Amino acid sequence: MRYENVRNLSNRKFRRNVGIKRETFEKMLEILGVAYNKKHKRRGRKPKLSLEDQLLAALEYWREYRTYARIALDFGISESNMYRGILWIEDVLIKDGTFNLPGKKELLRGVYNFHKNPKIPKKKTKLHPLTREDKAIIKFLSNAFS
Repeated sequence: MRYENVRNLSNRKFRRNVGIKRETFEKMLEILGVAYNKKHKRRGRKPKLSLEDQLLAALEYWREYRTYARIALDFGISESNMYRGILWIEDVLIKDGTFNLPGKKELLRGVYNFHKNPKIPKKKTKLHPLTREDKAIIKFLSNAFS
Protein backbone atom coordinates (compact mmCIF):
# COMPACT_ATOMS: atom_id res chain seq x y z
CA MET A 1 0.00 0.00 0.00
CA ARG A 2 1.46 3.32 -1.05
CA TYR A 3 1.13 6.56 0.88
CA GLU A 4 -0.78 8.07 -2.03
CA ASN A 5 -3.55 5.53 -1.38
CA VAL A 6 -3.91 6.23 2.36
CA ARG A 7 -3.16 9.97 2.44
CA ASN A 8 -6.76 11.07 1.93
CA LEU A 9 -8.41 8.48 4.16
CA SER A 10 -10.29 9.57 7.27
CA ASN A 11 -8.42 9.23 10.56
CA ARG A 12 -10.40 6.14 11.47
CA LYS A 13 -9.74 4.38 8.15
CA PHE A 14 -6.10 5.49 8.22
CA ARG A 15 -5.58 3.86 11.60
CA ARG A 16 -7.42 0.72 10.51
CA ASN A 17 -5.28 0.33 7.39
CA VAL A 18 -1.91 1.51 8.66
CA GLY A 19 -2.11 0.35 12.27
CA ILE A 20 -1.22 3.61 14.01
CA LYS A 21 -2.87 7.01 14.37
CA ARG A 22 -2.13 9.68 11.80
CA GLU A 23 -0.51 11.89 14.48
CA THR A 24 1.88 9.09 15.42
CA PHE A 25 2.69 8.51 11.76
CA GLU A 26 3.44 12.21 11.27
CA LYS A 27 5.62 12.29 14.41
CA MET A 28 7.59 9.32 13.09
CA LEU A 29 7.98 11.12 9.74
CA GLU A 30 9.37 14.20 11.50
CA ILE A 31 11.98 12.10 13.29
CA LEU A 32 12.89 10.25 10.10
CA GLY A 33 13.08 13.51 8.14
CA VAL A 34 15.60 15.00 10.56
CA ALA A 35 17.69 11.81 10.47
CA TYR A 36 17.49 11.64 6.67
CA ASN A 37 18.70 15.24 6.35
CA LYS A 38 21.62 14.49 8.70
CA LYS A 39 22.50 11.39 6.70
CA HIS A 40 22.32 13.18 3.35
CA LYS A 41 23.87 16.56 4.21
CA ARG A 42 25.78 16.46 1.01
CA ARG A 43 24.51 15.11 -2.22
CA GLY A 44 23.47 11.57 -2.80
CA ARG A 45 21.25 9.41 -4.86
CA LYS A 46 17.57 9.93 -4.16
CA PRO A 47 15.80 6.80 -2.95
CA LYS A 48 13.10 5.19 -5.07
CA LEU A 49 10.69 5.29 -2.15
CA SER A 50 9.68 8.42 -0.29
CA LEU A 51 10.05 8.51 3.49
CA GLU A 52 6.31 8.00 3.80
CA ASP A 53 6.43 4.83 1.69
CA GLN A 54 9.47 3.55 3.58
CA LEU A 55 7.68 4.06 6.87
CA LEU A 56 4.55 2.34 5.53
CA ALA A 57 6.70 -0.61 4.43
CA ALA A 58 8.24 -0.84 7.91
CA LEU A 59 4.82 -0.70 9.53
CA GLU A 60 3.58 -3.47 7.22
CA TYR A 61 6.57 -5.58 8.20
CA TRP A 62 6.04 -5.04 11.92
CA ARG A 63 2.28 -5.40 11.88
CA GLU A 64 1.64 -8.14 9.33
CA TYR A 65 4.88 -10.15 9.63
CA ARG A 66 5.22 -10.18 5.87
CA THR A 67 8.56 -11.14 4.36
CA TYR A 68 10.91 -8.51 2.97
CA ALA A 69 10.54 -10.12 -0.45
CA ARG A 70 6.74 -9.70 -0.49
CA ILE A 71 6.85 -6.11 0.70
CA ALA A 72 9.66 -5.28 -1.73
CA LEU A 73 7.62 -6.75 -4.58
CA ASP A 74 4.66 -4.53 -3.65
CA PHE A 75 6.84 -1.41 -3.58
CA GLY A 76 8.91 -2.29 -6.66
CA ILE A 77 12.38 -2.44 -5.10
CA SER A 78 14.81 -5.23 -4.27
CA GLU A 79 14.58 -7.29 -1.11
CA SER A 80 17.99 -6.13 0.12
CA ASN A 81 17.01 -2.46 -0.27
CA MET A 82 13.81 -3.14 1.63
CA TYR A 83 15.77 -4.85 4.42
CA ARG A 84 18.24 -1.96 4.70
CA GLY A 85 15.45 0.63 4.65
CA ILE A 86 13.44 -1.04 7.42
CA LEU A 87 16.61 -1.59 9.46
CA TRP A 88 17.49 2.12 9.12
CA ILE A 89 13.98 3.15 10.21
CA GLU A 90 14.17 0.85 13.24
CA ASP A 91 17.55 2.23 14.25
CA VAL A 92 16.48 5.86 13.89
CA LEU A 93 13.27 5.41 15.87
CA ILE A 94 15.01 3.43 18.62
CA LYS A 95 17.84 5.97 18.95
CA ASP A 96 15.35 8.83 19.15
CA GLY A 97 13.68 7.24 22.18
CA THR A 98 10.22 8.72 21.63
CA PHE A 99 8.62 5.37 20.88
CA ASN A 100 10.62 3.15 23.24
CA LEU A 101 8.92 0.83 25.67
CA PRO A 102 10.21 0.57 29.23
CA GLY A 103 12.72 -2.17 29.90
CA LYS A 104 11.94 -5.63 31.21
CA LYS A 105 12.82 -4.72 34.81
CA GLU A 106 10.58 -1.65 34.70
CA LEU A 107 7.69 -3.64 33.28
CA LEU A 108 8.10 -6.34 35.91
CA ARG A 109 8.29 -3.73 38.65
CA GLY A 110 5.00 -2.27 37.40
CA VAL A 111 3.31 -5.67 37.38
CA TYR A 112 4.66 -6.46 40.84
CA ASN A 113 3.44 -3.13 42.22
CA PHE A 114 0.04 -3.72 40.66
CA HIS A 115 -0.39 -6.98 42.55
CA LYS A 116 0.89 -5.53 45.83
CA ASN A 117 -1.23 -2.39 45.60
CA PRO A 118 -3.11 -1.98 48.92
CA LYS A 119 -5.91 -0.05 47.22
CA ILE A 120 -7.12 -3.20 45.47
CA PRO A 121 -9.51 -4.95 47.86
CA LYS A 122 -8.79 -8.57 48.59
CA LYS A 123 -11.43 -11.10 47.81
CA LYS A 124 -13.10 -12.21 51.02
CA THR A 125 -14.22 -15.79 51.29
CA LYS A 126 -17.20 -16.53 53.44
CA LEU A 127 -16.95 -19.31 55.97
CA HIS A 128 -20.09 -21.38 55.93
CA PRO A 129 -21.24 -22.75 59.30
CA LEU A 130 -21.21 -26.51 59.73
CA THR A 131 -24.50 -28.25 59.29
CA ARG A 132 -25.82 -30.91 61.71
CA GLU A 133 -24.76 -33.63 59.29
CA ASP A 134 -21.21 -32.25 59.11
CA LYS A 135 -21.01 -32.12 62.92
CA ALA A 136 -22.29 -35.68 63.17
CA ILE A 137 -19.72 -36.95 60.67
CA ILE A 138 -16.88 -35.17 62.49
CA LYS A 139 -18.03 -36.57 65.83
CA PHE A 140 -18.29 -40.07 64.38
CA LEU A 141 -14.85 -39.92 62.79
CA SER A 142 -13.22 -38.49 65.92
CA ASN A 143 -14.75 -41.32 68.05
CA ALA A 144 -13.78 -43.97 65.50
CA PHE A 145 -10.11 -42.99 65.35
CA SER A 146 -9.56 -42.19 69.01
